[in-house]
Amino acid sequence: MSQALHPMLNIAVKAARSAGAIINRASLDLDLLRISSKGPNDFVSEVDQAAEQIIIETLLTAYPGHGILAEESGRTHGAKDSDYVWIIDPLDGTTNFLHGFPVYAVSIALAFRGQVQQAVVYDPTRNDMFYASKGRGSFLNDKRLRASKRTRLSDALIGTGFPFRKGDNFKRYVQMFEEVMQSCAGLRRPGAAALDLCYVAAGYYDGFFETGLNPWDIAAGSLIITEAGGLIGNFTGEADYLYQREVVAGNPKVYGQLVQILAPYTRAIKADEPGASATAAAEAHAGLTPEAALAATQAEPPKKRGAVRIRKADAARDDDAPL
Repeated sequence: MSQALHPMLNIAVKAARSAGAIINRASLDLDLLRISSKGPNDFVSEVDQAAEQIIIETLLTAYPGHGILAEESGRTHGAKDSDYVWIIDPLDGTTNFLHGFPVYAVSIALAFRGQVQQAVVYDPTRNDMFYASKGRGSFLNDKRLRASKRTRLSDALIGTGFPFRKGDNFKRYVQMFEEVMQSCAGLRRPGAAALDLCYVAAGYYDGFFETGLNPWDIAAGSLIITEAGGLIGNFTGEADYLYQREVVAGNPKVYGQLVQILAPYTRAIKADEPGASATAAAEAHAGLTPEAALAATQAEPPKKRGAVRIRKADAARDDDAPL
């Protein structure tokens, strides 16, 4: 990385590399790992915990006044009321990692008053560092990233993630899957959402969608996409996706076409309409043209929200508006 990085991004890169070193060492001795289950098909290993610990240590040594929101430890570290909150997934793709399937990543984002400002996603098996600072573009190692130029969904390669936890709505997902699959050139599911989002930014995918994601899965990737000229939102094309547990991303043209397909499947309830149901929100957007969907995502969302909330909150979050 030859260009000068923002000091906070520099620290995030250092933290990601340290976590990556722990993950790479552990990948050589997978049989020795202690693994516990958070729920059916949802695992955490001592590697997740060790990687998270080194990341938090590195960040708080540099910025002791900052807050932390991390997958394994929630909000137990850092300053609880800081405007600056680091959003961390120490090992996105744990199931892949535990099987030796080499698609997993470290994801670190810094949000200031709910808006992501710095982002790093590190793929330790390929030594690939994706990163972005707000307003300064996004990069893979030293190469500037640009979203793809394909305009038709029928030509597009789309990434997704399957639901895997007990209680996930599989039937709803299968309907979405079927509709998107029949509309695009191909569908892929490698199993690490943070990397999937970076692949949209790099133009490997033309679009991506998934349900059931947490803020730490998508915070870093969201900035990397927008800084590469892509769009990201919830299924109705709005910018309050971080806590909505549904996300769609893509280059502007493909994004609009995906929103048109996915809007009827939304579960998001608009924050400014407390009485609105998910069904009503879907019906309101279901007839959008790609152009209208694109316009919807660029519209200024309501700015009522305060600091980033703890992980169990499902409230909407705008992390896309300019400072």
